[in-house]
Amino acid sequence: MKKIVPILVGVSGLALAVLFVAPEVSAQSEKVESLRGPVLLEETNPAPAVEKQSTQDGGFARAYRQQPPLIPHEIDPYGIDAKANQCLGCHDWPYNADVGAPKVSETHYVDRNGVALDRVARARWFCTQCHVPQAAERPLVENSFKSAAEIE
Repeated sequence: MKKIVPILVGVSGLALAVLFVAPEVSAQSEKVESLRGPVLLEETNPAPAVEKQSTQDGGFARAYRQQPPLIPHEIDPYGIDAKANQCLGCHDWPYNADVGAPKVSETHYVDRNGVALDRVARARWFCTQCHVPQAAERPLVENSFKSAAEIE
């Protein structure tokens, strides 16, 4: 019995400490302000539209080896969810030949266990996890990035 009493006193003391500290923590969190100030995200201006700059093959050159290709067109009208992927209507074999679109890489037809499939593997289903639309925008943060071709 002697060992139980100190444990109960310790637990009740902890509960009291939480009760007294919790109001102070919530009062402090109400004072936190955004670095933007009181401006709501909906009030900020969207980035201006810019013309896409392209290389000879119609897209931006890749900045590093194994970089996923950028998407050279708008993607807003194309839906991707758990049941449907509208990108595959043009980029999956054999439709890509009819439309003249690049075919999905063969690596996308291999599941996580290395088994070759006749359809795009579910691990590669959500295209925009790796591929993004290309746009000639200025960097959000200044940086000194150089592409692999620029580094000698």
